Amino acid sequence: MSATAFDQQTSPAARRTPATALHRPGDRPTGKRLGPGRPLPYGWAVGPLLLLALWAGGSAAGLLDARSLPAPWTIAATTGDLLADGRLQSHLATSAQRALLGLLFGVAGGLLLALVAGLSRLGEAVIDGPVQIKRAIPSLALIPLLVLWFGIGETMKVVTIALGVFVPVYIHTHNGLRGIDQRYAELAETVRLGRLGFVRHVVLPGALPGFLLGMRFAVTAAWLALVVVEQVNATSGIGYMMELARTYGQTDVILVGLVVYGLLGLLSDALVRLVERRALSWRRTLAG
Repeated sequence: MSATAFDQQTSPAARRTPATALHRPGDRPTGKRLGPGRPLPYGWAVGPLLLLALWAGGSAAGLLDARSLPAPWTIAATTGDLLADGRLQSHLATSAQRALLGLLFGVAGGLLLALVAGLSRLGEAVIDGPVQIKRAIPSLALIPLLVLWFGIGETMKVVTIALGVFVPVYIHTHNGLRGIDQRYAELAETVRLGRLGFVRHVVLPGALPGFLLGMRFAVTAAWLALVVVEQVNATSGIGYMMELARTYGQTDVILVGLVVYGLLGLLSDALVRLVERRALSWRRTLAG
């Protein structure tokens, strides 16, 4: 077909529209965008609220046995009683202190070991093997040995939490360091960055996504370890409160402890995700 014939079959509006106006660089497509779309406001709360609604509906309809799983309003009343006499606040403060101390020592140890192993072949040869062995051994399986070493006091509980925390921090931070593009190292050599400049401008930004991902696993591991260690000859803490309630058959108190643990895990994960979005705002991902 000749250009003249094609021009005659084209509509006048299309002939008047320049080709560059049909699609300009930077214009947003008019069709449906691929991917998950925009983040929902408070989207993290949708799942828990739906679960709560199902729980309340099942209790109201009589589908759930109140002796095995009390209704949400019963749990709310029990929580109010525990808050009124101060027991819940006291146990929560003790649990939070243990979790924070274990998280602090575990993150510091995992980050330090990851940096040594990630920046040195000798360090990796010395450190990575023992860490992988520890990864295969659950921290909770070490409790009998830790009791023999540290007794049944606070030291044993904090060490157990720290051992559960440092592994995910090490694994993901080390993976982030090893995943840094070699071109960045070559660019650093081209502009003659020193050792400190290389660590500051290349290593730390490159390892940050892996470190924050490890932190999400670490905060969860801290609460999981806390649940167990507080039931080993403890005299305070949410786990001790739950164990005491089990002795007296108080299912509602046990569920209050579980709800507290769940909320602590959800809020701590949301906090890490918030830091991740702020610190990694330069990344263009589907989540953003």
